[in-house]
Amino acid sequence: MHLYGGTVVELARHIGDETFIAAAERRFTHLFGVPPSAQEVNSWRRSWPALVKILQAAGLDDLYVLLEYSLPATGERIDALLLGTGTNGHPCAVAIELKQWTHVQLSRLRPGMVRAGKRVVQHPARQVGGYVHYLRHWVTQDDYPLTVRGTVILHDAPAGLVAELRAQAARGPAARHPVLGRDDLTPHPTPQALAERLGCADLSPSGSHEVERFLKTQHRPSPALLERAGDVIEGRDAFTLIGDQDLARQEVLHAVEAARARGTKSIVVVTGGPGTGKTVIACRLLGDLCRQPDSNPRLLSPSGTLTRQLRRTVGDGFQGLITTFLNNVPTGITSDSVVLLDEAHRARTYPDHQHGVFPVTLGKLLGQAAVTVLFLDERQIVRPTEGLTLQQLEQHAQRCGFSFAHIDLISQFRCNGSGAYQQWIDNLFHPAGRVPAWEGSDYDLALAADPGQLGHWVTGHNRSGVTARITAGFCWPWDSPPTPPLLPEVTIAWDGPNGPRTWARPWNSRADEQHFDHPEVPARPFWATDTGGHEQVGCIYTAQGMEYAYNAVVMGGDLVRRGDQWIARPEESRDPQLRDLPSQRYLQYALNTYRVLATRASRGTRFYSTDTITQSYFQTLFPSHDESMGSRGARTNDLATPDGAAGRAGA
Repeated sequence: MHLYGGTVVELARHIGDETFIAAAERRFTHLFGVPPSAQEVNSWRRSWPALVKILQAAGLDDLYVLLEYSLPATGERIDALLLGTGTNGHPCAVAIELKQWTHVQLSRLRPGMVRAGKRVVQHPARQVGGYVHYLRHWVTQDDYPLTVRGTVILHDAPAGLVAELRAQAARGPAARHPVLGRDDLTPHPTPQALAERLGCADLSPSGSHEVERFLKTQHRPSPALLERAGDVIEGRDAFTLIGDQDLARQEVLHAVEAARARGTKSIVVVTGGPGTGKTVIACRLLGDLCRQPDSNPRLLSPSGTLTRQLRRTVGDGFQGLITTFLNNVPTGITSDSVVLLDEAHRARTYPDHQHGVFPVTLGKLLGQAAVTVLFLDERQIVRPTEGLTLQQLEQHAQRCGFSFAHIDLISQFRCNGSGAYQQWIDNLFHPAGRVPAWEGSDYDLALAADPGQLGHWVTGHNRSGVTARITAGFCWPWDSPPTPPLLPEVTIAWDGPNGPRTWARPWNSRADEQHFDHPEVPARPFWATDTGGHEQVGCIYTAQGMEYAYNAVVMGGDLVRRGDQWIARPEESRDPQLRDLPSQRYLQYALNTYRVLATRASRGTRFYSTDTITQSYFQTLFPSHDESMGSRGARTNDLATPDGAAGRAGA
């Protein structure tokens, strides 16, 4: 998809007409479902005429140009893409990143990032390098032998700024993509010299047939990219499988092969509780599928946090293979694709996605792929707008004539390998919720007397090089701005031995990227893994799918114990999707939420309830926690990781 396509000289005839920008706005809204921001439209007005002037000055009138060309597998857009034919007769594309910068702020600590005004963005040479990487590895070379280059055009930038940006990019692969500023974009000494700087001097115009071939070329991962992804995944210790995990992997592969042999679309559901290894199995399966001939696999997750963590582990170069599944079926999934959907219990099902008995978008995904493998834990459904059940999936397969298989994971690889703790927590956070006092010795579980104890316990572990985090129910306001400093909104008051006390921490950052001036505050996707995360409180949407060594759980007033049962108080929730639900409906979501929070840690967990009656009930269940004695669990150097990829020493 693109907003405009035509030769440079054709674009020059339209670019000065204000109706051209208006038409681009309408097409953007039609293609992407939302109107462009005012900032984006303003950038078009400033950069498109400048680009045309530069290209014409270089004598490139007859090259074909695509404006705002969308990369299907990633959702990103290239500002401008020039198409021509190289001296070898093969098609060539030049990706151009346009910037209106006149000054920016750089940091030696973050060489890949640039602060432009109030925004922190990727270095433009790295950005265009990502586009080049995508086109080289997602446009099928067998069908269309495309050569790809990249250039950064900073049409307003002075020489000093350009020199700084070049120096910052000189130490990495981005150095191969030229960064051109105001002084580089004149036809000096000749138009040919300018064309050479742009990377276009050797290009001749492409015929309309060649342009049409490019636009119709299917985007799918190249064999080289898949082979490298398979090698990377196999070489990561975090994706090592143990015991039943490897058996489940083999069962899934067998189910996939059987489905392919039958030639019918298939659904395979892998169920298992927290810590049974659903995510790590999904990652290993992706590696297996990448090694198979003529493969076109994807690993999807409704969780942006988990997607970002997995990309970091495997590498950003495999971005299109691992992506977030929200409102649309990712482009490039074909009738031969095997799709792995992790965290399927978080798949969106809200009304505009579900008009019948099955969620519309998920139904499209299942109908498009050859085989879809869903990793599911029904008791991790924490919102009325998310999740589906094993029964729903089986019924959908029957209605559509798909084959269906179910694999259940049992062995526990988190919580120090303690199946007893997992079962105890499952029973505790059940509507009946009657459990005996915890007497297990294979998991470090205790009750904190106050939130101050929780804070000291978590800080102590982090100082020892062990990951520990604090999580809480969504019972406090969350009004912090998206950028630091964060407000201490999770505030708890209690009566201590020496009088009233107050404990306060901020929620985790809502920003998807780390703030340029506050490297001590991790971005939301990396709260569980990065330095500084222990200073904030994670909510269910940040913690779900993640794992770390030690965990503190603060239960708010939305779920309290009265007599022999749990009582839901949705009015105590600050979650706008939940607080207006009837109490009985809210109850299951609250129980699921605290079950998820209670099963994030591989070594030990501390509980605290802000409700005094519930705290008294917990005193009958949990061992008391003497802070002077520390924790009973062995201290390790475990790293926080995506769900199921850590805690191996305790398995």
